[in-house]
Amino acid sequence: MEDHSFIVGQEFPDVKAFRNAIKEAAIAQHFELRIVKSDLIRYIAKCAADGCPWRIRAVKLPNAPTFAIRSLDATHTCGKNAHSGHHQASVDWIVNFIEERLRDNINYKPKDILRDIYEQYGITIPYKQAWRAKERGLQAIYGSSEEGYYLLPAYCEQIRQTNPGSVAEVFTSGSDNRFQRLFVSFYASIRGFLNGCLPIVGLGGIQLKSKYLGTLLSATSFDADGGLFPLAFGVVDVESDESWMWFLSELHKALEMNTEIMPHLTFLSKWQKGVGDAVKRKFASSCHYICMKHLSESIVREFKNPRLVQLLWKAAYATTTIGFKEKMVEIEEISSEAAKWLQQYPPSCWALIYSEGTRYGHLSSNVEEFNQWIIESRELPIIQVIEQIHTKLMAEFEERRAKSKLWFSILAPSPDKHMIEAMNHASTYQVLQSDEVEFEIISAERSDIVNIKNHLCSCRDWQLYGLPCSHAVAALISSKKDVYAFTEKCFTVASYCEAYAEEIHPIPSKIEWKKDGETVMGDEIRNVRPPKVRRPPGRPEKKRMCVDDLNREKHTVHCSRCNQTGHYKSTCKSDVHKSIEQM
Repeated sequence: MEDHSFIVGQEFPDVKAFRNAIKEAAIAQHFELRIVKSDLIRYIAKCAADGCPWRIRAVKLPNAPTFAIRSLDATHTCGKNAHSGHHQASVDWIVNFIEERLRDNINYKPKDILRDIYEQYGITIPYKQAWRAKERGLQAIYGSSEEGYYLLPAYCEQIRQTNPGSVAEVFTSGSDNRFQRLFVSFYASIRGFLNGCLPIVGLGGIQLKSKYLGTLLSATSFDADGGLFPLAFGVVDVESDESWMWFLSELHKALEMNTEIMPHLTFLSKWQKGVGDAVKRKFASSCHYICMKHLSESIVREFKNPRLVQLLWKAAYATTTIGFKEKMVEIEEISSEAAKWLQQYPPSCWALIYSEGTRYGHLSSNVEEFNQWIIESRELPIIQVIEQIHTKLMAEFEERRAKSKLWFSILAPSPDKHMIEAMNHASTYQVLQSDEVEFEIISAERSDIVNIKNHLCSCRDWQLYGLPCSHAVAALISSKKDVYAFTEKCFTVASYCEAYAEEIHPIPSKIEWKKDGETVMGDEIRNVRPPKVRRPPGRPEKKRMCVDDLNREKHTVHCSRCNQTGHYKSTCKSDVHKSIEQM
């Protein structure tokens, strides 16, 4: 059947199989099909081209669903255009063609569909038709967006049952139970964060692209090796100051339920006003800084000068006020406008030297890395987005738990590498001991004072990064101290193991728990309906008109021939001036 040829007597399992085969043959052989008769017991079709004798007739066999070809005129006399479209290449046919590809690759794009169909069948279909087929194919595989919202309460219940201690709540608004917000934090993430991660939380959001849009909010941290550690995430119908206040309130509750003493946290975000206010209200003792990656992207977008970005990062990492001011002066010399623009962000909210809290050298959040987990599934129903995160979390926790069993050092690989480098540098220093805790460390370039009791060094690296700097290491070795005993606990292999100690358990398939959703939740929230905000129908436009463009005064055109407005010289209809030109 690969050559799409037919013979009299050929049989097919049922009428549907025969119809699909004849349609496939018409597309592959580039002839249009005209159906004369088609029902459950017979099928008659011919070539749509005038004068072409090709004709086929098939009937249902007695006492069986099987269809068999009874007659066939298999000679085409019509001309065929291999580059044109095809009437039989309907959206449904395209869906059948791409279904398996979509299962393997959610990000299978319409342009890829066009290419694959052309390569296999030699026909060209409209882009819009391919886009619609992808939309319909995703719905056939993953369910509708409406079903995703309807099943959310049951899905949240499954999370709580399979992963005890987890938080999974859906919130609705109005008497018709419209979806408003969803908050999810697995117990393994909460426990791992409180017992094994750095006390740093990155906050961010990413727009979803399903039928009803929405924004995925997330809170992430860093493990002992500097890796991404997702703590909690949620979906809101609209990102706003109010939704951020709600998200951080739910995060505070989740942490509060699992610890007696709330840790002093450091938050990193894009510095939206709503996020800052929410952090101050819900985590009063915490510190909040702008994500340097976001700040550097903003300044290069504003001033288009990569040198400004380099100086900005150097200023951010400066460990002395003199070093910081030097870099700021260089920024001023390159662009006074950029220096003025930076004034809207006080140094205390981004520069390491002015930090009140401890960032352990992390100036940027890792939210973008987390967003990559769902970047390809943003078009899917909301449950599929959450399940994508859940599946990734299970795999990452299992992989990192297994990996840590092969580590035999005290510190995780990244901080251990830092410590080895510090020891190598320390071996070249001269150590002068003042008393039991204070030392002067002399190197070729400088002299630094170290206090091992208070974990202080005049270079400030020890205070800022939480790991003994090379000067501190020299002092500790000189006094026969264990350098590893002076590192922060959150950098140890033991802490890394604690972060991933709890398993994230699988959630039953939708078929198993779908029916349970009718009884696990109360009637008032069981039937969650989609939010009212939804994506406009059809393919999204690539370019959107800016609001400023709508309010901008329109340019008035002027004719140089008749001195009137509203047209150009080339379109002027003034008879007087035309007759003058002819003379």
